[in-house]
Order: sequence, then C-alpha cells, then structure tokens
Amino acid sequence: MSVPFDTVNILNVPFIKTTNAGFVQQLQTDILAHRNRFVVTANPEILMYAREHPDYQQVLTQADYITPDGIGVIQGAQILGTPLPERITGYDILLTLLEWGSQQHQRIFLLGAKPAVLKQVTTIVQRAYPGIVVAGARDGYYDDEQTVVDQIVAAQPDMVFVATGFPKQEFFIAEHRQRLDALWMGVGGSFDVIAGAVKRAPLFWQKHHVEWLYRLIQEPSRFKRMLVLPRYLRLVKKIARQQAN
Repeated sequence: MSVPFDTVNILNVPFIKTTNAGFVQQLQTDILAHRNRFVVTANPEILMYAREHPDYQQVLTQADYITPDGIGVIQGAQILGTPLPERITGYDILLTLLEWGSQQHQRIFLLGAKPAVLKQVTTIVQRAYPGIVVAGARDGYYDDEQTVVDQIVAAQPDMVFVATGFPKQEFFIAEHRQRLDALWMGVGGSFDVIAGAVKRAPLFWQKHHVEWLYRLIQEPSRFKRMLVLPRYLRLVKKIARQQAN
C-alpha cells in the first residue's frame, strides 16, 4: 500500500511523520472504508529487538503504519536531523478510537491480558463507551491460535486490539490479518492500564518526557529493560556521525 504519510527512518524502521490528530483521522477513514490495516506503536526497545531478530524486522516491514511510541524515538529522529512532530502512543490512540467508535457504533475485539483483567476491561469499555459493541474478547492465555483467529473472524469486528506484548502481538497480527479486513493494532500493556492493574504516569511526567522514569519507580523489575535506551541512543548517535562524514 502507498502510505499517506511521509516517513522517517530510524534503524531501518519507517515511522510515520504526522500528529496524533492527523493519524487518528486517517485511521477513521480506513476503518469506515473497511480497509485492512496493521498498526505498530514502536519504542526503542522494539527497535533494538528488531535489529537483533531479522524475523521480527521482517514483520515490521508488513505494517501499514509505525508510530513513535516513546520519547526515545523522538530523540532519535532529532539526532538524525529528521524530526518527528510528536509521540503517538498506543494507549492514547486506543482511547481515542474507543471514544470515536462509541459515536460510530463500531465493533471491537479485545485479545490479551489475564482473564480477570480482560473481564474488567470489557466491563469498563462497555460502561465508558456505551456505543461500542464488544463483539468478542479473549484473554492472552491460549494454546490454539487458530481457534482464537476463528473467534475473531466470526465476531466480524471493525477493530482488533491485541494486548499480548511485543513481539508476540505483531507476529500474531502479521500471520492472521488477511482473514479479516479490519484495523489490527498491538496495544501492549494497555488493557492493564485501563483495568487499573498498572498506573499510567500522571500528565506532569508525560509532559516532561519522563514517563519511563515513573514506570521504573512503579515497576523496578523493568530496570534491565530500561538499559536498552542508552544503548539505542549511542547507536543512533554513531549512525548520525557516519551520515555527517
């Protein structure tokens, strides 16, 4: 497909160059036209993983839209001299689409999280977005992938939100998206945030681009994962120097 946005290349991953508002408008057009779309919201951790796993890098090339979910991606684009307008996070896009979907009476399918969390998310979504039709929901603990896909196809949703974490959610979408013309989007830990199992950083932390620090304080076990950020920034700076010479 021809992407309606210019892209910025960071570590061989093309990020769409647009705003949240511009992206949402495009998604709404796609959904209403029943176009098959695959959205990846990528942070530095995903970029570094893709660099070390060619099969995942290949999956990313199949995505229709890759958004800069993470301040590290914005910083990387800046270092390379190809700035991106703003962060476009999976969580924010999810909530915006639910709001719009409620007005448009859209059908959604929710896949992922623990059974208790998913049940809570389903209840919250139905209460907060009464116009939305939760056409189906399935927790992330399944053995038979084919049965899950059959369940999604039978539900005929307009939007499929997969919250099984990367790289699993992207592999799943790339493998099965052709079974149904809908928006397919990986949303990582978003269901946990909606259910209140994980707290999102307050606005102050988000605005000052230290959401990562808030999450680290909340979940110290993330420390090892956070170490990827300095490695990523060193690599981007090295590439920027090479390009300058």
